[in-house]
Amino acid sequence: MRKIGLIVNPIAGMGGSVGLKGTDGEMVERARELGADPVTPGRTATFLEAAQRHEPRTWVVAAGQMGEDYIKGRGYDYHAIGETGATTTAEDTRRLARQLLKEGVSLLVFVGGDGTARDIYDAVGTEVPAVGVPAGVKVYSSAFALSPRAAAEVVRVFDKGTDLTEAEVLDIDEAAFREDRLDARHYGYLLVPNVQTGLQPGKAGSPNTPDTADNKREIAASFLEQLDADILYLLGPGTTIAAIAEAAGESKTLLGVDALKAGVIIGRDLNEQQILRLLEGYSQCKIVVTPLGGNGFIFGRGNKPFTPAVLRKVGAEHIVVVATEHKAREVGVLRIDTGDAEVDRMLSGYIEVMMGHDFARLMKVLAV
Repeated sequence: MRKIGLIVNPIAGMGGSVGLKGTDGEMVERARELGADPVTPGRTATFLEAAQRHEPRTWVVAAGQMGEDYIKGRGYDYHAIGETGATTTAEDTRRLARQLLKEGVSLLVFVGGDGTARDIYDAVGTEVPAVGVPAGVKVYSSAFALSPRAAAEVVRVFDKGTDLTEAEVLDIDEAAFREDRLDARHYGYLLVPNVQTGLQPGKAGSPNTPDTADNKREIAASFLEQLDADILYLLGPGTTIAAIAEAAGESKTLLGVDALKAGVIIGRDLNEQQILRLLEGYSQCKIVVTPLGGNGFIFGRGNKPFTPAVLRKVGAEHIVVVATEHKAREVGVLRIDTGDAEVDRMLSGYIEVMMGHDFARLMKVLAV
């Protein structure tokens, strides 16, 4: 039996619902002050439950809250290594990853976000294959599986035998991200099992061409023609949606969620609780999103304030998706990974995507 390593970043993703766009450094304390709940326990549990249905294997896991706490009591054959304290840091991730490498694991599974992927790369490079279980605020690197369940499938295929391929690790500047600037750079590569159906494509930016710019303006003009002054619109991140606000004479936070009413921005960079309070005052609301370039996620990547609680309250019938023709062709399908299986099912199926003036197309929405 192969040895599979497991390491969990227990603070990954905590900043998402409270609008912090990350938990690097001191941001985790700010997230706790704002009432953020841990994300990785649920994501890790979903992965382990799915993995348990597959072939028996031996697990080597990081101690305490960085691995063992999630696997014990599940009937797994495992042993824990290393030590962890009450608080954890990036250096803990790097140290424990190096220890797992010395234990002879044949695959390293890590739970976290892009910061965790960078730490794994720093510790092991391409010495051992790895795959990420998406749990962070920023999950743009292609070293991640599409979802925790997809990560379990990657492990299953790896057990059976598969080739390896390189997957990109992106370096996202959190300070710039919080200042509404996306500074994403290539950081390195991890070796991953070559299971393309389970791995997410990396984030890709929109082409800055005259045709694309014209398409965004056309979408914005068409959207504003249909604008209902009685409806509250929650505008997700992205340049296509920013073009809508600009056409209305407003400026939008590029990477946050803003509220638009009667063509006026009435709330900026909102977190989950602010959105829920706002919804209490309005009988009609729509969420407006655009797919993430490269992988087509409309929920679960880059717009974490749209939590399952928010999506349940708004309802699937009040989701509006806009996309340029180039992006729609590029992504092919739309994806969702909210962390709530019931909400994912509610949003699955087909949705009309606005792509221009009086031009829309049905696109498939997949729960991954």
